[in-house]
Amino acid sequence: MKKSIKVFGLLAILIVGMSAAVVKNDKLFEITKNIEIFANIFQKLNTNYVDEIDPSELMRIGIDAMVGSLDPYTNFISESQIESYRLSNEGKYQGMGAIIDVVGDYITILETYEDGPALKAGMKAGDQIVEVNGFQTKGKTTDEMNAIAKGVAGTTVNLKIQRSGTKEIFDVELIRGETIIPNVPYSGRVADNIGYISLTTFTQNASGNIKKALQELKKEGDMDGVILDLRYNGGGLLREAIAISNLFIPQKKEVVTTRGKIKERDRTFNTMSPAEDLEIPIVVLTNKRSASASEIVSGVLQDYDRGVVMGQRTFGKGLVQNTEEIGYNSRVKLTTSKYYIPSRRCIQAVKYENGEPVDIPDSERSKFETANGRVVLDGGGVTPDVKLPAKEQSEYTKALVSERVIFKYVNEYVTKYDSVAAPGAFRFVEYPDFKLYVFNSGFDFDSDLEGKLAELEKEVDTALSADFDLLKTKIIATQADDIDEFQEEITKEIEMQIIARYYYQSGKAKQKLNGDSEIQEAIKLLNDPARYNKILGK
Repeated sequence: MKKSIKVFGLLAILIVGMSAAVVKNDKLFEITKNIEIFANIFQKLNTNYVDEIDPSELMRIGIDAMVGSLDPYTNFISESQIESYRLSNEGKYQGMGAIIDVVGDYITILETYEDGPALKAGMKAGDQIVEVNGFQTKGKTTDEMNAIAKGVAGTTVNLKIQRSGTKEIFDVELIRGETIIPNVPYSGRVADNIGYISLTTFTQNASGNIKKALQELKKEGDMDGVILDLRYNGGGLLREAIAISNLFIPQKKEVVTTRGKIKERDRTFNTMSPAEDLEIPIVVLTNKRSASASEIVSGVLQDYDRGVVMGQRTFGKGLVQNTEEIGYNSRVKLTTSKYYIPSRRCIQAVKYENGEPVDIPDSERSKFETANGRVVLDGGGVTPDVKLPAKEQSEYTKALVSERVIFKYVNEYVTKYDSVAAPGAFRFVEYPDFKLYVFNSGFDFDSDLEGKLAELEKEVDTALSADFDLLKTKIIATQADDIDEFQEEITKEIEMQIIARYYYQSGKAKQKLNGDSEIQEAIKLLNDPARYNKILGK
């Protein structure tokens, strides 16, 4: 009887093993079959389609559709995009040292980086790049421009530049160099006893820069608290998120666990060093654009009741991506695991629409507990301990920015002044002049309401056309008032763009604090220890 059981057991193991092999072979066959079908379609289209086909463009469409069916973070990085990818992950690159985009017909410098090659070569925001190494740039895309302009540090690129407001075209010899993008563009006191640190991205040495900023703030005297600003911070390097958490929580504490399909790759990351400060009260500012590494730091400090999270619910990206080389200096960035913070919650959004996470009601999110027993929720981001209403720019202001109306106005403004007041002290007072500029520029704000009205007009009887004309007239009359209604936010945008011309990224970060109601709320909380401790369940 025992022998029969043993033989049966061996047969069962053999059958299971064969089944697994069949499943694996079936999958390999499906992969091979579909790759062959795809290659054959590609070949037939290229050979027989009535019009000429660009093979690279057609293949890119296919690749983008394939990775786009998964999640918003799995994507193909082409050779022309590789420098921008390195910039976003390393915080430095070898190139021009400027932000560029198409304005009108030409590639235009939108912003220069302090101490970058473009600035050293005498270039300014607003300069149009007419020619690069003998190649005309008219009609070129930003990617095409980057492919020509970027290269090894120390090499030269020859440019023809037309300065904003002039017809003169002059030559510039730009020596490519390494440009470092500051991940902590500003830190300082926002009140006599409250420190402030802005972190814009988790690139290399972000933790070191946060630590240095904290030490410098302490040298100025006693502090009752510090504000860590992670608003609009889309994340970056996981190791920097761990190191920044380590500044405020003890050694050998769990920060994040990653879990994926390949269990052997699952890892738990703990703090490695003694903390920089275990006592100072912290307020972490977040909004819906705080993502990934920002959510690790804010979630970890929340889970350990080490700081109060204030603002709006974060983006909801609890996924880990790795990049794989795929040849020809291209890569695929793919999601390999999800991360879980100390309370064991995953903050990954479950659903997406057009690449944006769909808001999940709190009632549908699972409950977890912080170290002090406070209830926190998973899925769809980190919910702040103190919720503040989101402040969004009006559609009118967004249009002034996106259509470069403010940018072009600032191009003219900076020609009149060699310098302006320091960041934080600068105020733009020439608003009537700006209004006149907008009216003379021919700026036509096509609101969502106008678009909907136009769609509706196509569907109804033409006898109502007079009524539609009257509605359009009323809408246009209302828009004429928009420039006055949104003066405060438009002025703030103008100030930011002007300050960037004179004081660069650090100046922008400081100027942004003017009139920031969320900063004021954070200061109030840090000045109220009883309320702060109650929120943390102490």
